[in-house]
Amino acid sequence: MSPHRCRAEVDHAALRHNAAAVRNAIGKEPGIIAVVKADGYGHGGPEVARTLAPFAEQFGVATLGEARAVRAVVAGKDILILSPCLPGEREEVVREGFIPVVSSTAEAKAYAHLSQGKPARIHLAIDTGMGRIGVWQDDAIKAAQAIAAIGGIEAESVSTHLPVADSDAEFTAQELAAWDKLVAQLRPILPGAKFHALNSAASLESPQHAADRVRPGLALYGISPLPVFQKLLKPVMTLKTHITLVRDVGPGRGISYGRDFITPKPMRIATLAIGYADGYPRQTSNRGAQVLIRDRRCPIVGRITMDQFMVDVTDLPRDVAAGEEVVLFGTQGDEEIAVGEVAAWAGTITWDILTRLGKRVVVEHVHS
Repeated sequence: MSPHRCRAEVDHAALRHNAAAVRNAIGKEPGIIAVVKADGYGHGGPEVARTLAPFAEQFGVATLGEARAVRAVVAGKDILILSPCLPGEREEVVREGFIPVVSSTAEAKAYAHLSQGKPARIHLAIDTGMGRIGVWQDDAIKAAQAIAAIGGIEAESVSTHLPVADSDAEFTAQELAAWDKLVAQLRPILPGAKFHALNSAASLESPQHAADRVRPGLALYGISPLPVFQKLLKPVMTLKTHITLVRDVGPGRGISYGRDFITPKPMRIATLAIGYADGYPRQTSNRGAQVLIRDRRCPIVGRITMDQFMVDVTDLPRDVAAGEEVVLFGTQGDEEIAVGEVAAWAGTITWDILTRLGKRVVVEHVHS
């Protein structure tokens, strides 16, 4: 029995399988930028990067701190910082050789002023519909020309971000067609740059638009944003906890805060050693959520609390007891609860569930 109350098991064989699946989808030529931001989507960024290094040309992170953590284990790989850096971070970014994203000629000039001895490499973002960062697409040619004329910098890569690749095929097709035309115009202006646009969904659905590189994130962790491709992938994380207490409860008894659940009959209720402080979403309360105990689905009853919540084990054998393992998402025996189910119960997205794990959850890496 694991001594940890809550743990997330990370299957590195599944990681390798998923990286190979992405490679198979996009073909031999495009490079892979493995996105390991947010501590590898909650899986442990440095450990994930170490396993993915043979498959990845580069790594994508969100912050300078994440870049340093990944660099410590994959020193030979370029690292893109995909979110804008703070002005006070720029000098360190240039000195340490990371590749920051820029959204304007002003940002590009700021990095150029910090270059010493050799050009500072930058990654130019183009906004084709995301509305988060980047030069607006109508201004991209002019901006690229201005950046090409700035001494002290090198446009290492140019990219856009797809806002609805997993939900609006028509818009995404139009966006990618326009992007391909823009890339053809930008290549002569920035001849050394590599171009990339495809996230996980688009890498699987539209690999013909891969250009020079793709940027998979969620797919590497075994979850397809497009359900049709889920069969190609293997979920990497299993979230587990334990039963701490089993009690017989009479009818008419309230379970948890708010008395939202009243026992309709005599029931056996198990208390689990996990709560919303550990990252299990409180929003699943009273919404049909389930867990796995002894390879069977057991319904959550009452509200999720900070450190604990309760499940109905009335239909399990009477000897179910404290200490037994519980799977919150993942596989137990022949049964599985997908992380997407938890996200649906919580009214959120799978990315949110994976990256919200609390500090009390111990991440255990399984290498095989």
